[in-house]
Amino acid sequence: MRRLILTLVLLSTVANLESCKRRKKQQVDYIDEGGGQLASIVQTGNPRTAIQLVKGFHDVENNAWRWTAGKFTVMLRPPANAAQKGAVLNFKFVLPETVLAKLNSVTITATVNGKALEPATYKQAGPQEYKKAVPAASLSGDAVTIDFVLDKFVAAGTMDLRELGVIASSIGLEVQ
Repeated sequence: MRRLILTLVLLSTVANLESCKRRKKQQVDYIDEGGGQLASIVQTGNPRTAIQLVKGFHDVENNAWRWTAGKFTVMLRPPANAAQKGAVLNFKFVLPETVLAKLNSVTITATVNGKALEPATYKQAGPQEYKKAVPAASLSGDAVTIDFVLDKFVAAGTMDLRELGVIASSIGLEVQ
């Protein structure tokens, strides 16, 4: 009986050690050996660019997306020549049916370095894009701060312990 218990404990320990080795290997895959430069487009599930999600983003889910709060901020690098030509802000997100059923619609407003962009209202559930032109004057420097505000969101404690806005998948600045 002692041998059986000892064998089971030994097998369990070996299995745990093997799973630890696998986890460490996964972490190595995410090391960014680039120059540490900000990205122009951020995939919200990418741990390499997570530092650019300044505030208002919840933890990553399914290694692909994050819920936002009612207000959220991202920092992006302007694309090459954007300070002369301007760019397009492209925010890809999902407006879940459960959220839409409570709110009826959601209006998103964004500011780029303090300059307000035109708001957009969404009344249908599913994948969405907030796509707006950004003037060249708002894109000088090595980084721009983009603040988003939702006119309505689900308060913490209603559907979840967190304040829930939309499900963000990517935010980027693209050349026009």
